[in-house]
Amino acid sequence: MTNKMQKPPNSPIRLALVAYPGAQRSAVEGLADLFALLPRLSRGEEAIQRLETRTVTETDRPAGSVDAFVFPPSLESTQARPDHPLAHWARAQHGAGALACSVCAGAFWLGHAGLLDRRPATTHWALEPAFRAAFPQVELQPDHILVDDLDIVTAGGLMAWLDLGLHLTGLWFGPDMVSRLARHLLVDPAGREQRHYSGFRPARGHGDAAVLRAQRRIETGFADPLSVADLATHAGLSERTFLRRFQAATGLGPAAYLQRLRVEKARGALERSGGTTAEIAWSVGYRDPSAFARAFKSGTGLTPGAYRARFRVTPRPQRPAALCRPAGARI
Repeated sequence: MTNKMQKPPNSPIRLALVAYPGAQRSAVEGLADLFALLPRLSRGEEAIQRLETRTVTETDRPAGSVDAFVFPPSLESTQARPDHPLAHWARAQHGAGALACSVCAGAFWLGHAGLLDRRPATTHWALEPAFRAAFPQVELQPDHILVDDLDIVTAGGLMAWLDLGLHLTGLWFGPDMVSRLARHLLVDPAGREQRHYSGFRPARGHGDAAVLRAQRRIETGFADPLSVADLATHAGLSERTFLRRFQAATGLGPAAYLQRLRVEKARGALERSGGTTAEIAWSVGYRDPSAFARAFKSGTGLTPGAYRARFRVTPRPQRPAALCRPAGARI
């Protein structure tokens, strides 16, 4: 969907914000406040189509149709399930033509409503394993902050309701209003991806002790030139069996696992240390800085320099010694 929603000029856009059990209230209220700003930002220069927002709950669902609905993020268990009244409501609304949207864990509601099978979608990167297990037919794209698939829009992180709000503003009111809204909110309207922020958290609860031994060997020797033969020996398995079991347990081959771990270690070094890119590349096992740069950008979407510029942790300034003396100390 790339054009404004086509509705009669005097007909309001009806947006439902779904406050399901466990929904993040700040996101529900934040989206309502975001859209309430639009008439003010129009500056009286042009007529702006009215947008009516309402909150939908398990016990208060509109009987009539809406133009769009949003399942916001959650800080708790979402309690989503296929037979939940809100899942039934979402299916009916989408079937009647409503634009279905979700943020973060809200995608589980769209999944249980049966709206995402064989469709591209995103959710929070930390929810990827659970989401893939629950909805294997979904074309999950966890690197992306937002995926627009025409009649379904999904956004990734807990705060990605801002990205969704800006995106919907563009669909309904055009790019100029997006620019005004972004400037007013002091947010960057574009250019972000989840992989800029997501970390590598390898699977450990698989119950395969041999693979766990190999994982520990990688995690303590990631800067070494590890081979499949070395890892298989460490696991006490033949190479063929090791490769099969490692892939089954972790979801990655050993080479991909090692690369992602090295990139994760490099992230921390770029955030916290003052070493050069070449020094950091060497410390995580890359002898060729250009190969490191390619691997790092492939994993994060940013060059090492751009990542450091965006995420470097600035040390807190030290207080002068005189200000640090305990009370009553003599000068």
